[in-house]
Amino acid sequence: MAKIGIFTGTVYGNALLVAEEAQPVLEAQGHEVKVFEDPSLADWQAYSQDAVLIVTSTTGQGDFPDNIARLYVQVRDELGYQPALRYGVIALGDSSYENFCGAGKTFDATLQEQQAQRLGEVLLVDAIENPEPEAVTTPWVESWGKLL
Repeated sequence: MAKIGIFTGTVYGNALLVAEEAQPVLEAQGHEVKVFEDPSLADWQAYSQDAVLIVTSTTGQGDFPDNIARLYVQVRDELGYQPALRYGVIALGDSSYENFCGAGKTFDATLQEQQAQRLGEVLLVDAIENPEPEAVTTPWVESWGKLL
């Protein structure tokens, strides 16, 4: 089974809640899982030959929450080519904003440019349609874990 780091970007705690709900689902499948609430580049690099799940909300202007913004910039600017990395993205947002799920989409685009291997599709979760995101994310996580 896989070693998975779940990297969260959260403002109000929803992304962290989704990550904490995903952890036991993935562990039940036999994966080794750790959630990072304030992730560093060293944390990320510890999973460079394994798998990461990015669970991030988006601020009103499509930006990253403060707790994951520095990591994103470091991944983009310092790492480059990451062909051994397998990843998934759960993006939380509000479709009433112009840059709906912008942080998750941006992270995904960067990892695609770096040749990382995305497993499954990016899950876009709209707070307007899904006020309790785990109702949508848990089935996705179950499917994603089986791809590893």
